[in-house]
Amino acid sequence: MKDAIGVWSRILGRSYSSVATRAFEHEEDNFVRNAQKNQKRNRDNNHLRKKYKSYFSIALVGLMFVFGGLFVLVANPYDVIFNWKITFSEGGEIFEIWRKPPVDLYLRVFLFNVTNREAFLSGKEKLKVQEVGPYVYREMMSHENITFNENGTVSAVPTHPLVWMPELSVGDHETDQLILPHIALLSIADVVSDKSYFTKLGLNLLIRQTDTHPLVQMSPKEFMFGYPSTLMTLGNKFLPGWINFEKLGLIDRMYNFEGDYETVYTGEEDSSLSGLLDTYNGSPQMPEWKGRCGYVRGASDGMKFQSHIKDNDTLLFFRKSMCRPQYLIKENETFASGLIGNVYRFPKNGMDNGKYDSENSCYCRDNKCLRSGLLDVRECYYGFPIALSYPHFLDSDQSIIDEVDGYVPDRQKHETYFVIQPKSGLPLDLAVRFQINMALGKIGSIAHVSRFDNMVLPLLWTEIRLYSLPDSMAMRFKMYLNVFPVMTTSIMWALFALGITFVLVAVVRYARRNGHRASTSKSFNWADDDVETERMDSKLTAYKKETMTNKELEVYFNSLVAPLNQELEQLNYEPFQDKSISGNH
Repeated sequence: MKDAIGVWSRILGRSYSSVATRAFEHEEDNFVRNAQKNQKRNRDNNHLRKKYKSYFSIALVGLMFVFGGLFVLVANPYDVIFNWKITFSEGGEIFEIWRKPPVDLYLRVFLFNVTNREAFLSGKEKLKVQEVGPYVYREMMSHENITFNENGTVSAVPTHPLVWMPELSVGDHETDQLILPHIALLSIADVVSDKSYFTKLGLNLLIRQTDTHPLVQMSPKEFMFGYPSTLMTLGNKFLPGWINFEKLGLIDRMYNFEGDYETVYTGEEDSSLSGLLDTYNGSPQMPEWKGRCGYVRGASDGMKFQSHIKDNDTLLFFRKSMCRPQYLIKENETFASGLIGNVYRFPKNGMDNGKYDSENSCYCRDNKCLRSGLLDVRECYYGFPIALSYPHFLDSDQSIIDEVDGYVPDRQKHETYFVIQPKSGLPLDLAVRFQINMALGKIGSIAHVSRFDNMVLPLLWTEIRLYSLPDSMAMRFKMYLNVFPVMTTSIMWALFALGITFVLVAVVRYARRNGHRASTSKSFNWADDDVETERMDSKLTAYKKETMTNKELEVYFNSLVAPLNQELEQLNYEPFQDKSISGNH
């Protein structure tokens, strides 16, 4: 350093004493030290700005996560997608399930075989019956000729073809031989019973000529799907316009949907209504009933119930064979096909016709009501004296049960229930059980049937049975109804947790940084450099005052006032040389 200063002095044409040189070196050290501190300060400031930027970025990411969680909470994309799926549209998943249900739906039929025909007809014993079956058929339910309407509904023709299932049946429906009621004879006798004397006389002659008897031997298939009868053929001519078929079978008539069509809601305006009836055969009201008794709008045919069911909701079920809509009341909850389902049953006194609830008096005919537990549905069965009840007259008037031996009412076996998934409205398990009877009037004046006067005669009872969903369908709806909602909720809370965590991290780091800067500024204030410099300069000045001559002090102060850079810029200035000072050295 001294050599460099000497060379520089020679270039400028001036010389310095050792004191002046030391002063210059001291100033140069201060300059370098200040420059280094300024650079460090700039680096610290840049690093601080980067730190602040990183804190802001972390907080921003956290806020984005929080807003994402709020979006899931408010918009609920799962419900949006689910409502879209349950709305009926061409090719839609729930619509296709309704159009052609991929489920195993069975019709199980139990018949009442008469075991004491001769003794009963002779008046020695009351009628004795024995339940036989079940004879099982698979119901291939579907909706055909589908038309989407502009008012948010879809129209279709319901079809219910039956396929014999011998492996599930007890007995053979073709070869078994049973003693069963002659429905045609008893029906004609009831229809004519209130006609004129001459009409009844003509019928009696016809019955005797054809030798028709009220209890006959036939196969279950004949009884259910139709058997040839001379009386039926003649009856069609005897009472023109009464019936248009020559063979009569109960199941055949129950499953006759010729000319029927139904219109259901698509759910475009309200997804909870998708699949529910708007009208049946063009009307929300069944023509067989008046008032509330025949109102079918909002009812389900059993393949798709109301969606988004609440606990206090009352559902409505309708089947043509029932000839009426029936309310369903929630009882409890259970698991079926791996899904949570609500258990529904018919209300207590569900077959009431006015005895317990006056509003149900519309189920009476011409102000004539059947005994409790019976529903007169003759208008739905061509005028035949058909009455519905629960199997084995469960919850019916005890006098009906006492008329015939062989009834064993059992609530577990004979009560109807539905297990319905509340969000989708899909049935998971169901057993719809009804009994078909003949509620005969005053037919004592008709030949061969006097023993059946004012009698309720059991014919058969049916169970429409869905045991469970197919495995593939159950697995799919487990994902829709069990997994996806949990995933959506988990994603929402995860977004909230991540967002809050990121924001807290940013705040904590920022607070710690500010705390560190505050403590550092107390120990190492930005002005400390100037204070330290002034302190060192004062010490140096005191030292110089004690050790330097007046001339040396003059040179020292001149070096502070006239820096070398000014002299380089003013080359025309005559350098000052103090010979006395240079001579001393």
